[in-house]
Amino acid sequence: MPQSLLAKFLLAATAFTGLAYLSSCNSGPETAKTTVDADTADASFERYKARFIDSLWYYNPEWASSQGYHRYDSLLVIPTATRRLGDTKALKRRSKELATFKPTDLSASNQTDWQLMHNYLQAGRWQLDTLREWEWNPASYNLGGAVAEILNGRYWPLDRRLRAISHKISRSSEYYAAAESSIKQPTREHTELAIQQNQGGLAVFGKALQDSIAKSGLTAREKEDFQNRLDNTRLSIEDYLRFLKTEVLPAGTFRSFRLGKALFDQKFNYEIQSSYTADQVYAKAQTHRAELLRDMKKRAARLYPKYFAGQPLPADSLAAVKQVIGKLSEKHATQAGFVDAVKAQIPVLVKFVNNKKLLIQDPSKPLVVRETPLYMRGSGAGASISAPGPYDKAANTYYNVEPLTGQPAAQAESYLREYNNYTLQILNIHEAIPGHYTQLVYANRSPSLIKAIFGNGAMIEGWAVYAERMMLENGYDGGSDEIWLMWDKWNMRVTLNAILDHEVHVNNISEAAAKALLLQDGFQEEAEARNKWRRATLSQVQLSSYFSGYTDIYALREELKQTQSKEFDLKAFHEQFLSYGSAPVRAIRTLMLKK
Repeated sequence: MPQSLLAKFLLAATAFTGLAYLSSCNSGPETAKTTVDADTADASFERYKARFIDSLWYYNPEWASSQGYHRYDSLLVIPTATRRLGDTKALKRRSKELATFKPTDLSASNQTDWQLMHNYLQAGRWQLDTLREWEWNPASYNLGGAVAEILNGRYWPLDRRLRAISHKISRSSEYYAAAESSIKQPTREHTELAIQQNQGGLAVFGKALQDSIAKSGLTAREKEDFQNRLDNTRLSIEDYLRFLKTEVLPAGTFRSFRLGKALFDQKFNYEIQSSYTADQVYAKAQTHRAELLRDMKKRAARLYPKYFAGQPLPADSLAAVKQVIGKLSEKHATQAGFVDAVKAQIPVLVKFVNNKKLLIQDPSKPLVVRETPLYMRGSGAGASISAPGPYDKAANTYYNVEPLTGQPAAQAESYLREYNNYTLQILNIHEAIPGHYTQLVYANRSPSLIKAIFGNGAMIEGWAVYAERMMLENGYDGGSDEIWLMWDKWNMRVTLNAILDHEVHVNNISEAAAKALLLQDGFQEEAEARNKWRRATLSQVQLSSYFSGYTDIYALREELKQTQSKEFDLKAFHEQFLSYGSAPVRAIRTLMLKK
């Protein structure tokens, strides 16, 4: 999954103070509009969007940096109660401003932008006032990621980036003091994650940054000030860690990590933006689970004689599936060579997509496979994409892969069996080509910044899951029963993600029962089941996004294939679908059908 999206989109409720109130944006009689009137409404809305985005970045400097907009890199938002109150008031004002535009007066594309902006504003108020994650998730507070992003950037000369960092961390003690004041009855799981990630964040303020300061062109006074601020930041992080370890954890007054049905349904509506409710997606996942099991049994029965020659097919069809999967899982990378195995597969995927003419790729946009930075580890996601935003399109996209070095041999072997030679290819399709990396390159080309900024997680994850199946449908790896069986297993994981998400936060499933579900129906390895449970306790709704988005995209493709018949062109479908940025699939469907 894209790491930046998990942390940024529709999660940070923010202030837009200073945005001028547009009282005359939609003036005039409410009669039938002429073409000129319609053009005027769109032109007015375009001006409003520009001001909306400008103010959005000023009050959300870290989000701005993740999108490649670096004008406000030196600013640091202090998470105080006063700030949150101002945010709530500003979100209400922005909602009133947006309401001065009638969506029906706008073009189809701008109607979609209006809906995305409206959803963002409503979600922001709900998250501040109802979800209140700022008080129960200590992992929300970590300067390591923001500073690392600036330091590792290539958009400005080093000296300018260092000055931005120096100014940003000058208020680090206020930042962490406000964080401590904000935390009230957190979850144990998010407290432990905060400790792990802030310990990793300390490394950002270590040797690499100090070496950069030493070789920079900063004045002696600037270097001295920077070093003092650096020392103070490390002390502030260490104080925050002590607070979590010696006050929060021993107190034991934790809230549950489970949202409950009401909050889960509301969060699902804001973040997934599907045509279906959370309950309907849960029901569809249960149906698809049964379909996958039937296909797995058929393929395992055909493969069994090949891998277990002379042995009778077990009467228990699920046992046969498990045996065949176990045999195929024996082929995998080494513990030390796991990251290199990922790197080696990328050119193979590029070549296949080009040869099959599935979509046009842009070789000028760099994809860099790297070990996941320490400050990003511990969430349960073994691989993720850190993509540049629409303002910094030429920057590297990082494919983050957690190395297995240092893990106990048995634990690493379990992980490697899960990500064997077959499923590792599917993982790379999902995360890289033509999955997240490719989709986000296309998203950055969208003429609508709104569609790129307010990226819909279900569309983004759904595309990556769709890409897996689409590649196999076009003969990837020879279209063998082996690769299809392992895709069935992989897609079962996507399906069980949605089921598990609902079971954890709505039905209160136990850890033992959840792992049993993953191990038995999902044929997963122990390490994968353990990591998935951890993800389910640390996130809400995100695990549902894969299945929800994939279901909507595949249904849209099949609908267009039927209506267009012989005129349907797969490459054209892919490129048109991706041209709308990261808008919700239901919005893209409307735009494509209108075309």
